[in-house]
Amino acid sequence: MRHFDLVIIGTGSGNSIADERFAGWDIAIVEKGIFGGTCLNVGCIPTKMFVHTADVAAAPGSGARLGVDAHLDGVRWTDVRDRIFGRIDPISEGGRRWRAEENANVTVYAGTARFTGPKTLDTGTGEVITADRFVLAAGSRPIIPDVAELDSVGYHTSDTVMRLDALPARITILGSGFVAAEFAHVFSSFGVAVTVIARSDLLLRHEDREVATRFTQVASEKWDVRLRRKAVRAERVDGVVRLHLEGPNGAEVVESEELLVAVGRTPNSDLLDLAATGVAVHPDGRVVVDAQQRTSVEGIYAMGDVSSEYQLKHVANHEARVVQHNLLHPDAPISSDHRFVPAAVFSSPQVASVGLTEEQAVERGVRHVSASQAYASIAYGWAMEDTTGFAKVLADPETGLILGAHVIGPQASTVIQPVIQAMSFGLDARTMARGQYWIHPAMPEVIENALLNLPLDD
Repeated sequence: MRHFDLVIIGTGSGNSIADERFAGWDIAIVEKGIFGGTCLNVGCIPTKMFVHTADVAAAPGSGARLGVDAHLDGVRWTDVRDRIFGRIDPISEGGRRWRAEENANVTVYAGTARFTGPKTLDTGTGEVITADRFVLAAGSRPIIPDVAELDSVGYHTSDTVMRLDALPARITILGSGFVAAEFAHVFSSFGVAVTVIARSDLLLRHEDREVATRFTQVASEKWDVRLRRKAVRAERVDGVVRLHLEGPNGAEVVESEELLVAVGRTPNSDLLDLAATGVAVHPDGRVVVDAQQRTSVEGIYAMGDVSSEYQLKHVANHEARVVQHNLLHPDAPISSDHRFVPAAVFSSPQVASVGLTEEQAVERGVRHVSASQAYASIAYGWAMEDTTGFAKVLADPETGLILGAHVIGPQASTVIQPVIQAMSFGLDARTMARGQYWIHPAMPEVIENALLNLPLDD
């Protein structure tokens, strides 16, 4: 068996570890799917390219109330799709070729890796290898719910729906999280009738409840939103998917040409046969790691979706840098910093969050105060005539340190960034609000005013 200094399983953020500082290492990289991982190929990058196009398609519809009469002539779906993947696919292939052909110290295996013994790996290509060190960066995949006959209807997941041959007249989206919300925005903006099926009483239920409630209200005005429904059976009849539901009013059926399953993602740890090498796994499938991203087996690290509770590219990138440092400097390891992990939903409206929700603060007994500011109350929000957006901030009433922030509205993912910085560097709310200029009139003023509204102890 060939022996390596390092084996990396997965080519998402894990692929960034082996830079020029590892030139003297003999490295193997194993990838079961498309080179570049979820974010590049089926996640963040292509979805946001679709979202931006959807924002452009939706813009004419909002012009009339501002005195601008505009209309959408149509969406050339195949042109949209091919423009996006015409840019992404060459990057993926170029990355694979660069690793395989231009990195003399790197061997690339295209197969599904699984352990067969302590630090012994079947690469899925017919070759078994060993190594001193491993990095588990195998990512995650869409969860497929237990719905009778679902496999027979030809459903899609986020891995496949962006490559449809044509826009359907109708699409049903099973799920209520960020993937469902983003694709609902994309397809509805392109003229598709969208139905969203949620088991809970709100869309984006993991957000602060005020934000989730507002998003659900806005979404229900644009899409057919069915809350508190359970999908029990699926069938395809004459080219139409019929999804049978159970809800508050009994049985019902939703029909559409396409079905998107978007109920979450599960770690790929179960594909690796980790028990054979002794790596411990949480009950939900995440690989157990410590603050330095080390697993229960010396010399084996894990990072990204396969181990993290945060299925976010910026978290995987951060953890990759930690693993990289700790491989190079095992006697001076550093820890991952997961104190203030932000997230955003690129739907319409956008949603962004960092830190505690009010519900979490109450549940954990964290003393706090909160304040909100409507977009409509600041000059730029007033100019846009935005009537639904707002920013909410939570802080410690004694110290003024910010505990959490939640924004729903235009460019929420950008508007929230100053709060992330303040939390990360220990800037209190009063100092943040009054210790700097805020451009007027600009959207970050919604954060400034929310901070000033906090009823802090003097």
